[in-house]
Amino acid sequence: MIVIGAGAAGTMAAIFAASQGAETLLLERTADGGRKILISGGGRCNVLPLVLDETRFVTDSSVHTMRRVIRSWPLPEQRRFFEDDVGIPLSEEPELLKVFPASHKARDVRDGLLALARARGAGIRMQAQVTDLRPHDGRWRVALAEGAMLEADAVVLAAGGLSVPATGSDGLGLSVASALGHVMHPTYAALTPITDSAGTFVELAGISLPVTLTAIAKARRATSTGGFLFTHRGYSGPAVLNVSHVLVRARLEGDGSARLQVQWSPLADAEWDAALKPQGTRTVLAALRSVLPDRLATVLLGVADVDPARALAELRRDERRRLIDTLVRGTLPWTGDEGYKKAEVMGGGVSLAEIDPRTMQSKRYAGLFLCGESLDAFGPIGGYNFLWAWATGRAAGIAAARPAS
Repeated sequence: MIVIGAGAAGTMAAIFAASQGAETLLLERTADGGRKILISGGGRCNVLPLVLDETRFVTDSSVHTMRRVIRSWPLPEQRRFFEDDVGIPLSEEPELLKVFPASHKARDVRDGLLALARARGAGIRMQAQVTDLRPHDGRWRVALAEGAMLEADAVVLAAGGLSVPATGSDGLGLSVASALGHVMHPTYAALTPITDSAGTFVELAGISLPVTLTAIAKARRATSTGGFLFTHRGYSGPAVLNVSHVLVRARLEGDGSARLQVQWSPLADAEWDAALKPQGTRTVLAALRSVLPDRLATVLLGVADVDPARALAELRRDERRRLIDTLVRGTLPWTGDEGYKKAEVMGGGVSLAEIDPRTMQSKRYAGLFLCGESLDAFGPIGGYNFLWAWATGRAAGIAAARPAS
């Protein structure tokens, strides 16, 4: 059997196919493979989430099917695999609900998985660019750019999606699946920074803080609490990335009403109302600075049209209301996004209705298995998308090693 793509899902598929005794060949177009693993988590590789919340996955396909896939390899079993089989001790970051290799080196994860694939008996061919895949006389033909033609009883298509093209993602898996007649959901950049071409808050670039963001569009809504970063181009950080898909899709669908709402601190209306009560000669700016970064406090007072030097005792009711609205339900102007270039993952792709959730086998072709990012599902920042890749890759590898049915 042949596995196309030595990323997270493909390498996992090769490991488990070879473990079943199948003659396995892993093909990779780049010189080393697993490049998204290498850049993930700032080079530390957030291998898995510490806890799993299935409701945080996004799909246009059946949620029931998606959850069957996720549950096929439970989180505790995945952790044991990395520690016992791959031999990588894991380290928890409870405050972020993330799991990393104890070495905090993404290369250990990538190299460990490739080494295990080889140890289990898989062959690996780097710089092997697949140009075509099609059924032929009950088998599969895989064409390579160099002119070679390979044949196999089963093929695992794990060629990734469209995110971070610099790592080698070229959309091959999507184009092949589509050409073979699979139903495709529209693709879009997910977990990507949001931009504001007007540069409304460019003076705050570099400031970071935890916030709660809500992206609201006609057809969708998403909320996330977490890190937020002002950039020279707009906004980034986990909270932004986790809701960005709502804005990206709204823009692609022509929904000009989509907005990004922010709560700048854990304080809600009542708490801010109490914090803004008269306290001697204390100013409004001083009250905000006790909760927010100095520069941000000053800018938000400007947005609310409140004099920073005004004493709390002098704050008018309408000013208090405007300020609290800005602090709890502020609006972040936005005009676009960073697209696939900086997207952590792609949304959309092959409909989950096209695969058997137990095996990842195509319902249209025996002997063809699909896994990883090309399938229509993604999760938030925090190891969720690796969990999806590991689970789908394992299921595909095990099933592909068996006779086609």
